[in-house]
This record gives sequence, structure tokens and C-alpha cells, in this order.
Amino acid sequence: MYQNFIENIRLRRFVVLAVLILVIYLSRSFITIALLTFIFTYLSSKIVKLLHRYLKLPNAAATIGLYLIAVFLLYLLFAKYATILAQQAIQTYNSLLRFYQHTEFDSTGVTNYLSKYFETHNWQDKLESGAGIIFQQLQNVGRVAVSFFLSFLLSFFFMIEKERTFQFSRHFLNSDYDWFFQDVHYFAKIFTETFGVVLEVQLIIALVNTGITTAGLALIGFNQLPSLAIMIFFLSLVPVAGVIISFIPLTLIAYSINGLQTVVYVLLLVMAVHVVESYILNPKLMSSRTKLPIFYTFVILLLSERFLGVWGLIVGIPIFTFFLEVIHVQIKREPREN
Repeated sequence: MYQNFIENIRLRRFVVLAVLILVIYLSRSFITIALLTFIFTYLSSKIVKLLHRYLKLPNAAATIGLYLIAVFLLYLLFAKYATILAQQAIQTYNSLLRFYQHTEFDSTGVTNYLSKYFETHNWQDKLESGAGIIFQQLQNVGRVAVSFFLSFLLSFFFMIEKERTFQFSRHFLNSDYDWFFQDVHYFAKIFTETFGVVLEVQLIIALVNTGITTAGLALIGFNQLPSLAIMIFFLSLVPVAGVIISFIPLTLIAYSINGLQTVVYVLLLVMAVHVVESYILNPKLMSSRTKLPIFYTFVILLLSERFLGVWGLIVGIPIFTFFLEVIHVQIKREPREN
């Protein structure tokens, strides 16, 4: 029975796939680090190949240089942008303080209203609830930062010892249970190819979003555009949600520039970029690279975001095309009718 099971490739791969899905589900708390590591490694591998091809750099030198540049860009982003954001937040606070202290502002009326509000509402419970939410969000930010650092470090170690890692991994293909690892390799190869297509599309979308948003910010009157462009590019790598997240710091800067009028301009700009990404770039580019109809692409993005959150926007299309490859559904472009 065991030998018949091994020779039945279709049944064997179905069982291996079920085992992999179970393992991924049980280790779902590790999924962020795993996906980030894969993304960093995939992008680094592509860039190192280009550096080796055109500049004739050794792989080790290209890898070290690439990661040093990435660390420098991240330092530049957080060092300069954090300073800008802190200054804008202080200016915003001072503007609000001057507004409330203005003689035309009825501070007595506001004080009376706040006193009545606190008397009729259980403000202590709401304050504790709000503090709990803020503390929880800070914890989430800390987890994301730790996951980002560990993923960056793991991808660096993998790239430095890429050939040695591959040589060691090949030993599993010649073990007593080589059939299991051969099937794992089969599924991993399919998922890597499909995921790679999605990553390339998201890079294109990030570049387009960065160009449109930076040009719009320049017209509005923003300064420090290089630092803002780096921030927008990194946030745009997060599908759909990245554009929305960038609205928060841009709003603070906009308010300090020219008040609420500039905030409205930034809101309209972010909404326009969000519409272009969600309803034009994402479905169109995904459908052209994955050979899926736009209708299927859009439905998959909606469903994957619903069930998997933000990560669903990244892995939804690869998972769908992965299963199409597994069940051997051949996707070909049909000729257009005249």
C-alpha cells in the first residue's frame, strides 16, 4: 500500500499539499515573517542578478552592497522624515493652541459643554478603553517592526550563503522520503513563480503611485519631496492600504503648510491615487501578467482581502494561480473577435 501510494503521484501530491496547508495554518503567527523574508529574498535575488550581469560584481559583494544601501535608505527615511513629522506635529499643536486661545473663541462655552458631557457620560471607562486601544496599536507596531527586522536579517543570511543553502537543501531530495521533499519542491517552485509575478506588478504600482503622489505634493506646495517620496514608495509596496496609511502623516504636514485647505487637497490627492491603484492599476496589471480576466482578478482581490486582510491583497492572486497550476488549468489568451 505504501509503494502504491508513492507511485500514485496525483494522490501523493494532494496529501502533501494538505499537509503543507495544515502546517501553514498551525504556524500562522509566523506568516508575516515568512512572507516578508520571501519578499526581501526574491527582490534581493533579482537585483543581485542584475548587478552581476551588468557590473560583473561577485554575488557576495553585490549582496553586501545592496543591503548596505537598503539600510542607508531606511536610515535616511526614518531620520529625516521623523524629524520633519515631529516638527510638523509641533507646529500643528501650536496652531490649535493659538486657535483655542484666540479672543473670538468662546472658551467658556466649550468648557461648559465639556463639563456637561463628562457629567452625563462615563468618561473614565471610555478613557481606559481608548488607552487600551492605543496600547494595543503600539504593540502591533512593535510586532511589525520586529518582524521586519528579523525578515531583513534572515534574507541577508540566505543571500550571503545562497549556494551553500541550496546544496544543503538538495540532500533532502535524496533521502528515504525523497518523494515528500520532491513534491514540496514542486509546490514551492510553482508558488515562487506566481508570487514573483505579483511582486513585480506591485513594484510597478508602487513606482506609479510614488510618481503621481510626489507630483501632486509638489503642486500643493510640499517641501522635502525626496524624503516623502521614499516614504510613499515603501508604503505603496503594501497594496491599497499603503496609500491610505500615508494620508495620516501627510495630513499633519499639510495642515502646517496652509491649514485645512491644504488638508482637503491632500485628501483629494490620496483618494485619486487610491482609486487609480484599486480600480485601474491593480486589476489591469494583475490580469495582464497573470493572464486572468479583470473580473476574476477584482473578485479575488476583494475576497482575499475579506478573509486574509492586507496580506490577502498580496497572496490572493498567487494562491489562486497556484491552485490553477496544481490542477493543471491551462490559461491561454483567446484571439479577439473583430
